Amino acid sequence: MAPIVLRWGIISTGGICADFVKDLRIDPKTRNVDDIEHKVVAVGSRNGAVDKAKEFIKKYADGDESIKACGTYEEVYANSDVDVIYIGTPHTLHYDNSLDAIKAGKHVLCEKPVTSNAAELKALLAAAKEHGVFFMEAMWTRFQPLSLAIIDLLASGELGKPVVVHADLSGDFDLENIPKTHRILDPTLGGGAILDLGPYPLVWAIMSLYEYPTNENTPPSKITGSIVKTPLTGVDANTAFTLNFNKLGAQAVLSCSTNLSMLEGDNPGAVIRCERGIIRVAAPIYVPKSFKVSVFGTGPGERNKIVREEEKMFDYIGRGMHFQADEVARCIREGRKESALWGHEKSLLEMAVFDEVRKQGGYALPPGVERVV
Repeated sequence: MAPIVLRWGIISTGGICADFVKDLRIDPKTRNVDDIEHKVVAVGSRNGAVDKAKEFIKKYADGDESIKACGTYEEVYANSDVDVIYIGTPHTLHYDNSLDAIKAGKHVLCEKPVTSNAAELKALLAAAKEHGVFFMEAMWTRFQPLSLAIIDLLASGELGKPVVVHADLSGDFDLENIPKTHRILDPTLGGGAILDLGPYPLVWAIMSLYEYPTNENTPPSKITGSIVKTPLTGVDANTAFTLNFNKLGAQAVLSCSTNLSMLEGDNPGAVIRCERGIIRVAAPIYVPKSFKVSVFGTGPGERNKIVREEEKMFDYIGRGMHFQADEVARCIREGRKESALWGHEKSLLEMAVFDEVRKQGGYALPPGVERVV
């Protein structure tokens, strides 16, 4: 059977779009995929900046002349050669961009956080259902081989049930010396730690606890959040939040910051502490390449002793964004409207958590930014 060729339209010319396009253009056979091919057919820039789209294609797609450079997003949506739209604009533009693509009858892969709030996402999902298109948040970490391996390890029961998950993603954005219009500082763009960085610690809680078999996809029984805002613009600079999973008897302790560094390999970015062992996931948690398993003994006096350790390494060509693209292609080929691995309910859970954490921390977006409330 010939591989499915999925034709992509790219919305925006920012850095995350560059990473995604570079990964789309990697030969799928390098990751043992032979049923799918990806083709970028159009790149859109806004406000008539067609030269910006051309420069993007030249720089990140080897000047491929078959890719159409567009000076508006609407031109990409209207392109009959485009099967699916990838949206890499700032958070607070995701709703409008996704809705426009859906109304044009295009399938959509939208960057995380998928929307500014849960109400926006519910509206998008209703529109996607009405127009019969596939829709998924680009939670790329969920599809990486390392994540799949850890989920399988947890489900095997070898380590017993997970009890506590610690995960953090921090970065020093040099807040004092960047423009207040920078995406990390501008509240009209959904700036701050929780929406920009928060999806990554949260995905580890969802993979480890929410998805754990005996939890049966039961949402957190309690969400507790605490925010420290930067006086520069009032967005959150430091956010910590905990999720209790009473059905599982487990808790996630999560954090994100925009004013301090976490160096690659410096500390485990995520730690999954189970009844009979510990999984330490190497930083950065959005694209880890290794994890270490420490197994406790079960004999007399061995309950708190490590009797076996193993480190697992993962390597592949590319940044790791192509695995989610493969999932999109397979879902579309099979006529599915959402992914079984990162379905709509997980994105809804994510946005509900962020809504509650922002509410408890007193961080509201400016009036009119949230398109649906």
